[in-house]
Amino acid sequence: MALLLNRSDVIKLLPMSKAIDVVEAAFGELAAGTAEMPDRTVFVDPAVGGWIAYMPAYLKTGGALGIKAVTVYKENPSKFGLPTTIGTILVQDNQTGEVVAVMDGGFLTAARTGAVTGVATRHLARKNAKIAGIFGTGVQARQQVVGMAAARDLDTILAFSLDADDARRKFAESLTAETGVEVRLAASGEELCRESDIVALATTASKPIVQADWWKPGAHINAIGSHTPGVRELDTATIQRAKVVADQKQACLNEAGDIQIPIEEGVYSADDIHGDLGAVVNGTLVGRENEEEITLFKSVGLAIQDISCASLVYEQAKEQGVGFEFNFGG
Repeated sequence: MALLLNRSDVIKLLPMSKAIDVVEAAFGELAAGTAEMPDRTVFVDPAVGGWIAYMPAYLKTGGALGIKAVTVYKENPSKFGLPTTIGTILVQDNQTGEVVAVMDGGFLTAARTGAVTGVATRHLARKNAKIAGIFGTGVQARQQVVGMAAARDLDTILAFSLDADDARRKFAESLTAETGVEVRLAASGEELCRESDIVALATTASKPIVQADWWKPGAHINAIGSHTPGVRELDTATIQRAKVVADQKQACLNEAGDIQIPIEEGVYSADDIHGDLGAVVNGTLVGRENEEEITLFKSVGLAIQDISCASLVYEQAKEQGVGFEFNFGG
């Protein structure tokens, strides 16, 4: 029997505090060599603006096994009233291969990305960081804020986007209520960067939306929105200025325009990347070394994040009696 879990079920069963812990453990496994994670299969359909990916992973120590199918169609909200990102996850029994759960992956994708930002913030941001900033006011940006707030004791969160004023106000008001931290709207991206100790970028921008001289000394940056070649949120000088830690170096070299474009310009190289987040988590790589350096976590998203969180959701669903039982063989 398999459990079918919808979006509401996943939201109920995946609190950010637990998501951060399981994602942190998953990155530790990846660095320790106890995780299997082939490169994700990705293709693009320019005719409809679609990005399509299939992402398998197996965490041998934790026992999490499964695959996510995920798509990003930028025109979904305006044309079809659908989310930009749509995902579905299969969770398998690692002893038999049987599918034991099928669940909505839309919210989970946003939550696990917020969780990895929480992990990176936990390990790379200054301990005394008090002001965070978020570029974007959509679903993904929301989980970025929740992740940063879970990782640090924040006083203020600044938000900036090009969305309509009423949408931005609702974003700030609802997150203030959810996190207990004052979320206020910044007048510009420059203001946000100059004031923030921690920043996350979660936009659909294709060209840089920040400048290297905007960053506050000692800032930590979570670069999340750009995850395809030819597209970036960060300018080249920011990549050169910061200590760059990747979710996985090879994945970023394969897919991250933020990294690829400076390399193509001849002013940056793969060797300039400091290392992988998992090595920082495991203590085999030093992360932040002083209070003045700028650290930058670059993420394109890894299957270990999805499958570790999906496994947690499945276990919680069994314990709490949530979901609809379905027999594929019936």
